[in-house]
Amino acid sequence: MYRLILCFTLLLTCSLTVSAEADDLLQAGAAKVNINPPKYPVSMVGSFQDRQATGAHDTLHARALVLKNGDTRVAFVVCDICLISREIFDAAKAIASQKTGIPTSHMLTSATHTHTAPAVTPLAQCKPSPEYVQFLTESIAQSIIEANSRLTSAQIAWAVVPEPAEVNNRRWYVKEGGIRPNPFGNTTDKVRMNPPRGSDLLIKPAGPTDPDISILSVQHADGRPLALLANYSLHYVGGLPPNQVSADYFGEFARQIKERLGGDETFVGIMSNGSSGDINNINFREPRPRAGVFERITAVAKVIADRTYRAVKDLKYRRDVPLAMEERTLDLGIRKPNAEEVKYAKSLLAAAKDPEKLTTNEVYAQETVNIDQWPGSVNLKLQALQIGDLGIVAIPCEVFAEIGLEIKQKSPLKPTFVIALANGYNGYLPTPEQHILQGYETWRSSWSYLEVDASVKITEQVLSMLKQVDQKQE
Repeated sequence: MYRLILCFTLLLTCSLTVSAEADDLLQAGAAKVNINPPKYPVSMVGSFQDRQATGAHDTLHARALVLKNGDTRVAFVVCDICLISREIFDAAKAIASQKTGIPTSHMLTSATHTHTAPAVTPLAQCKPSPEYVQFLTESIAQSIIEANSRLTSAQIAWAVVPEPAEVNNRRWYVKEGGIRPNPFGNTTDKVRMNPPRGSDLLIKPAGPTDPDISILSVQHADGRPLALLANYSLHYVGGLPPNQVSADYFGEFARQIKERLGGDETFVGIMSNGSSGDINNINFREPRPRAGVFERITAVAKVIADRTYRAVKDLKYRRDVPLAMEERTLDLGIRKPNAEEVKYAKSLLAAAKDPEKLTTNEVYAQETVNIDQWPGSVNLKLQALQIGDLGIVAIPCEVFAEIGLEIKQKSPLKPTFVIALANGYNGYLPTPEQHILQGYETWRSSWSYLEVDASVKITEQVLSMLKQVDQKQE
C-alpha cells in the first residue's frame, strides 16, 4: 500500500511539474475580422475634402494576435483605418476585456494609416458614420476575442532587416522661390512637404528615414506558420480610384506574406505603421513613371514581403519567451492660437463662398477657431512591451522618423520598434527642431496640435517604460 501511495505521489509530482513547465511556454492565437463598410457610401478620411467611397477595391481587416506566457497575456490589433480615436479603442478594449479577461492595459491597438478607409473621427471636412463607428468598435473587440479563443502552443522569433529603397523623407529644403505661403498667410516655412519631383528647387531632405523592417514571426509548436507582425516606417503608398476603400500596401503585404510562408486560412499577416510621420514612397530626386491602379501598392508590398520572407527562413524559434507590458498616460500642452490668429481665421470663414465645401485655407481657419476653444492640455496613452529581448513601443501619433530612430538607439531592449497611431490619435509628432522649420506637419490643426516639446517628453517617458519592463524580467 505504501509503495502504491509513493508511486501515486511521484506521478502527481511529475504531472504538476510538467504542467508548471507548460504554463511557462508560449501560446498564441490570431484572427482577422472584415471591417469593410456594411453599406455605402461612406465618408473617407485622408483629404481636406469629404470624399465619398461607393465600394471596396479590397478588404479592410482588424488583424489580431494574442500571446500568452504563464499568467501574462498581451493582445495586438492593427486596423486598416487611417486613424482611430482613443474613445473608440478604449470602448473596444472594454468589450474584449470583459469577454477574455485580458487587461485593457495589455491590449495594443493601432491603425495602419491607409488614406482610403472610412472616416471614424471628424477631421477636416469628413463626416463619420455613427453606425460604422459602432461596427468598427465591435469588430476590433471581436478580433481580440477570436484570437484569444484560438490560443495554442506556439513558438516565436524576431528579426530586423533593412529596406531603404521604399522610404523617402517628404520634407525638403528648397531654393529661394520654392516656399509657398502657408494657410495662415505667412511665408515663414523653411521646408516644404512633397515638393515637385525632379525639380531644380530641391536642396536636401530635412530629416532621415528609418529603413528597417521589424519582424515578429509566430509559428505553431510544430513549425506551421501562425501569424507574422511586421513594422515599417512608410506613411502609405496610394494610387487608387478616388471612390474605393482599400487597405493599401498594409493589406497587400499581409496577403503576400501569407502566400510566401504557405499559411493556411487561419494564418494572419499583419503590417503595422512605424515612425512615418515625415516619410512616404515618393522618390523626389528620381521620379518613377506613373503607375496603374494598385500597381505601386503591389510592387512595394512585394519588396517588403520578399525581404521579410528571406529573413524569416533563417530564424531560430523559442517557446520560453517572457512577456511584460507597461502602460502610462501623459498630459501634454496644446499649441493654442493667439488673438490675432483667431481674428484672421474668423475673417477667412466669414468670406467663405461655401461653408459646406471649404478651401484648404478655410479648413485651417476653422481648425484655428476650434482649437481656440479646446482645453490647454490633452492626455495621451503610451505603452511599452517586452517579448524576450525584443522591445515594442506604442505612441498615438504620426511619429517622425528621427524620433523612432532615437528610441531604437537608446532602448535597453535590442531590437526595439515603434508602432505609431496606437491606442488613439494625437496628430503629428515632430521634434522641436522640426517645429522651427515649420511646414505642413507643424501647421496647427486637429492633426498637429501638441506642444513643441511633446516628442522630447514622449521619448523620455517611453524609454523609462522600456527600462521598467526590462527590469521585470531580471
